[in-house]
Amino acid sequence: MAGGWSRDGAVQDQIDASVEDAIHQARSRLPKGESLTHCEECDKPIPQARREAIPGVRLCVQCQEIVDKENKATSLFNRRGSKDSQLR
Repeated sequence: MAGGWSRDGAVQDQIDASVEDAIHQARSRLPKGESLTHCEECDKPIPQARREAIPGVRLCVQCQEIVDKENKATSLFNRRGSKDSQLR
């Protein structure tokens, strides 16, 4: 990969930073606190097994799937690796 005037290791630094950003984002989405007995979106009961498996769970499986799909759609664009961000 041609780096132009970039220093040695700049590409790896960019990869490492992208990975660290993704890890930070994933950790920030983890539920915290006490699990709810009912979904905060649709008010369906959250099964005991789910509450035990995921401490701090706030959504039922169906609502969580919707949220995950929305998050996936917005996370497909790597701003750090885009040409526009490298030209600025």
